Amino acid sequence: MESKSPNTTRGFQIQGFKIHAPKHTLGWAWAEQFGPVTGPGRIWAMLKKRGWAWTSSAGPNPLTPYLYRFLPCPEKASIEPEKCPCTNPPTFQISIHDGMALIPLTRSHLSSYQTHLSSHHLLRHHIHQQLQLQHQRQKPLIQQQQQQQQQQQQQNHLCSRFEDTCLSIIKSCSTKAHLLQIHGHLIRTSLIQNPTILTPFLSSATTQDLDYSRQIFIQIPNPTLPLYNAIMKAYSQSSFPDQAFYLYSRMRKQGIRPTPFSSSFVLKSCIRIPSLTGGIQIHARILRDGHQSDSLLLTSLMGFYSACGNGDGARLVFDEMSVRDTVAWNVLISCYARNGRTKDALGLFDVMQAPPYESEPDDVTCLLLLQACAHLGTLDFGERIHNYINERGFSNALNLCNSLIVMYSKCGCVDKAFRVFDEMVERNVVTWSAMISGLAMNGHGREAIEAFAEMQRVGIVPDDQTFTGVLSACSHGGLVDEGLKFFDLMKSEFGLVPNIHHYGCMVDLLGRAGLLDQAYHLINSMMVEPDSTIWRTLLGTCRIHGHIALGERVVGHLIELKAQQAGDYVLLLNIYASAGNWEKVADVRRLMKEKGIQTRPGCSTIELRGEVHEFVVDDDSHPQKEEIYEMLDEIGKQLKIAGYFPDMTAELHNLHMEGKENALSYHSEKLAIAFGMVMTPPGTTIRIAKNLRICVDCHKFAKVLSGVYNREVVVRDRSRFHHFREGSCSCNDYW
Repeated sequence: MESKSPNTTRGFQIQGFKIHAPKHTLGWAWAEQFGPVTGPGRIWAMLKKRGWAWTSSAGPNPLTPYLYRFLPCPEKASIEPEKCPCTNPPTFQISIHDGMALIPLTRSHLSSYQTHLSSHHLLRHHIHQQLQLQHQRQKPLIQQQQQQQQQQQQQNHLCSRFEDTCLSIIKSCSTKAHLLQIHGHLIRTSLIQNPTILTPFLSSATTQDLDYSRQIFIQIPNPTLPLYNAIMKAYSQSSFPDQAFYLYSRMRKQGIRPTPFSSSFVLKSCIRIPSLTGGIQIHARILRDGHQSDSLLLTSLMGFYSACGNGDGARLVFDEMSVRDTVAWNVLISCYARNGRTKDALGLFDVMQAPPYESEPDDVTCLLLLQACAHLGTLDFGERIHNYINERGFSNALNLCNSLIVMYSKCGCVDKAFRVFDEMVERNVVTWSAMISGLAMNGHGREAIEAFAEMQRVGIVPDDQTFTGVLSACSHGGLVDEGLKFFDLMKSEFGLVPNIHHYGCMVDLLGRAGLLDQAYHLINSMMVEPDSTIWRTLLGTCRIHGHIALGERVVGHLIELKAQQAGDYVLLLNIYASAGNWEKVADVRRLMKEKGIQTRPGCSTIELRGEVHEFVVDDDSHPQKEEIYEMLDEIGKQLKIAGYFPDMTAELHNLHMEGKENALSYHSEKLAIAFGMVMTPPGTTIRIAKNLRICVDCHKFAKVLSGVYNREVVVRDRSRFHHFREGSCSCNDYW
């Protein structure tokens, strides 16, 4: 309950006290007891609400209710004498704290409020003197504190600017000499002990000299986690990735708990070593450290398993992820494609978009799937990805357009590849190289050379890959003179050093043209060490021309390299079988059996309605095998009427003629073509992909079939495309 005096004071009553606050006073108050003192908490709440405070740190005390007001300026404290209720001057004990007067009103004062007005004048005068003395004593100290504070601020500002300058210099470090100068300056100024400076300096040093950086790191008494991360990252990208694994172990022994970044650097090291066991150990550490919810780290772990050829391990990590974003799906697609599970990789495109995942493929997804389509030769699926690219607005992405050119080219649709090329707004050297290689592999050698000339006219400088495509075009087309000219041109005019791929194209070009001795001399005069691939190229041309002596010599080189494969022995078998030397054939087969060499079976695939069907020789696993074999028998009858007869040189077994004919009848290419005839209407193009080189008999079979049934048959074998139309092939029987 509050009561007010309109002429003199403003006041209120609380539990036995009447508190007066004069209107004209900024810092004074007095209290009058008129009842029993109870409820000090309520008194304190009301006083605090009106801007009062207790001097006692322990809070309000009913026995000593100290009250005070802050007096910022004593001159402003004025009380009119005629309005003051005091008759006898009470005694006040005044204390000064931080320039403020603290005026306690004790219980003994509450009974002597009828004091004289002069007590207020004395009190006021006493306060004024106390404040002046306190101010004079504190003025030098305050000034000193202000000066020290200003100096500290200036020093902090200068240090901050100096650190920023050092960091800027460290970031701009580009030479070893510059690095040494910075290091010397940091040691001289003791900034080498500042973690803010040391960590970026070490990171910068690793890009200049990793050994020098390691010496810096060794001299640090107690390396911190950021320092360990910096040096481990550098080693994970160097020629000594095992050192990152060693540093990771040392860090854990010192009791430093790694972050997900630390684990990712070590995983990259395990990929480069490579070490499946080490990566599995890091996987266990990730689970123990509680980082299994870090999606970025888990995608790195998936990449590790993929690089080590452990697709099941990558899928296991993927299934255990709590959040599967598009990046994780992309890593899984890449893992499947890299480990020979291309069909499974394509299937993930629909799975990732369906419930419950509903993850939207991005441009990287499209890029990976286009590469998978190019590898498998699945044109329908590739066109579906192309439509998705257009729908999502990715059609202007240069890398996707380049991949579309490659995909269409490797699916045998060079006209669609050229359409993508023609519609592109921007073309780089990769674009032109892809188009040239696409024309070359599809039997358009002259057009590929014309595209190379047009590329130079528009100002695009060819690179290594461009010349690989041009030389390949000359090889497939038998353009020996043009090939020799381009081989010299790349060295003389463009300053390019031929690599193993360029030499391989030249060996293939000379070998197919029957210049086997010249091809052999070129290999022996190469500027690089010949590898097994280039010897196999020469061995393949020996098979074409039946050059037994040189073929045996080439196999000897492969044995020296310890790189002989089953395919090498098969080529040698072809050479002996073509010459009718069945004794040598038996010797080679015996040698293969002794060494436990297993040949890779021929496999042909065909895509229909988005599904890939796979066939091997004498395949009886397909659910429509009866229809396929009936169609194949019917085709055989019709082709014989048209003049086809099997080429027995393609059969490597010493069988009688009828046995050889039966063995040749059910090659994987023929089964795939028959399936295509069953499943598609007349006039539809049949597209086949073969993992090995198409045999002579199947090549002849497809040529005759294309004329008899008026069907275009496109076969992509290990090295090129064969477009069979109206009884002829785009390779002109030169393959």
